[in-house]
Amino acid sequence: MMFAVAMTFIDQTIVSIAAPDIVRELELSASGMQWVINAYLLALAACFAVGGRLADLYGPRRIVVIGTLVFVIASVMCGCVPKGDVAQGWLIAFRAVQGFGAALLFPAALAVVVAVFPPERRGRALALFFGLSGALTAVGPLLGGWLTAAWTWRAVFWVNVPMAVIALILTAMAHIADRRRPGTLDLVGAGLMAAGMGLSVLGFQQSFIWGWDNPATWLCIAGGLVIIGYFVHYERGVRHPLIDLRVFKDRGFAVDSAVLFFAMLAFVPLFFFASVYAQVSLSASPNQAALFLLYVFAGFAIASQWGGRILDKTGARPALKIGGVLGCVGFALWAGELTNLNMHDQWPYAAMAGAGIGFILAPASTDAVNRAIGPSYGEVTGITQTVRNYAASVGMAVFGTMLTHVTRSNITSTLEARGLSSEEAHDAAHSVSSAITGSGDADPPSGTGPGSDQLREIVGAVQTDFAEANQWVFYGMAIALGIAFLFALLHPGGTVASAKEEHKEPAPAQMG
Repeated sequence: MMFAVAMTFIDQTIVSIAAPDIVRELELSASGMQWVINAYLLALAACFAVGGRLADLYGPRRIVVIGTLVFVIASVMCGCVPKGDVAQGWLIAFRAVQGFGAALLFPAALAVVVAVFPPERRGRALALFFGLSGALTAVGPLLGGWLTAAWTWRAVFWVNVPMAVIALILTAMAHIADRRRPGTLDLVGAGLMAAGMGLSVLGFQQSFIWGWDNPATWLCIAGGLVIIGYFVHYERGVRHPLIDLRVFKDRGFAVDSAVLFFAMLAFVPLFFFASVYAQVSLSASPNQAALFLLYVFAGFAIASQWGGRILDKTGARPALKIGGVLGCVGFALWAGELTNLNMHDQWPYAAMAGAGIGFILAPASTDAVNRAIGPSYGEVTGITQTVRNYAASVGMAVFGTMLTHVTRSNITSTLEARGLSSEEAHDAAHSVSSAITGSGDADPPSGTGPGSDQLREIVGAVQTDFAEANQWVFYGMAIALGIAFLFALLHPGGTVASAKEEHKEPAPAQMG
């Protein structure tokens, strides 16, 4: 099962490192590339609870197989995207199908793990399961960089084919029993969740194109949030809800979910923005950009193990607090170094930021699942994973809009200072910010006219402009981790065993 879910978590970040090559070959816009990444995350978030429910109704083994097949077929189609006008729509659509396949696969795989481990060993198994998922998310850019440099960016999708074949063989060899639970699928709830999440993220993602003064932007954001609010109201009256919201009555679970939300605003988007920054501002190759992100992974891997030990001994609260502080300080210091354009000077802050998230993800996810008292582990995981992936989608949308806006503004100012008219500077800045190639000094801007001539002469200044725009993004991530720390202060603390002891009803008095 761990091998099966490996594909789904690697795919959250592996595409980020190939983004400049994809944009250059398929002529996608910056917004279009962000949708390629976000379509996967959004489909995963919107359908995760559905996948968990289907695993309950039809058996986890069957859903694991179906999810794997859907995922790998969509991966092949992503790698076969044709050039031309259909490229952007094709890639976004099949990335969404990939996300749906992952949403089927992961909760079903988790249900298998829960079923085969006895309660006394389940906590350790879940900690390993969630720890691996976070580690694989960080490994994605490394694998993507190697495949892109050694072969083609299309290989970041095709690599899922051999992995899927091995996963299916291992699943068959494991002789997993399909245990079904009675109930029905809440189709109305699933539709409401997908509509609410999709509409709100659409508003955030398109805010730069439409403008914050455009009623369409606010209608999408507000409309999506209203639908999500109605979904919560609707679920309370359903006999077999898609998500059992009673679990939020546990204060520890509610805090874990909030901390995960703000940590994931930064975690998955970090790999996209840091990899594009490395390839644009530092003129790094895909392999070099992947090594740049290795600093983040190193801090994350060490902190994840440390955080797991803290969780076992004293509960999640200390790990969440440490992670919030480390992440906030690490991202803030890293943001201050981005304009130095020196990869080696940034590694301590990248490692610190990664460590902050490492202290949070596995402990918060494991603590939240272990606090499930009434609902099943699959239902509770459906909630936490929905929160995580929705937060990642929102982070991609908000930070992507911020990056494009500040980049365009900075480049426009730079070109105007070099003597271009406001109109010429704006047009040139628009072309750069809307189609980031990541080629750096090796491939200066092509074309004719004053704007292109000026850009070829001031590539260094444009690289600095883009680095300054990324500073806004990284400071935003620091704020997100700071808010996660504030929520961590509200955690009730204690181990899961002690928390469950508090929920036990007193034994009835004996007669006599």
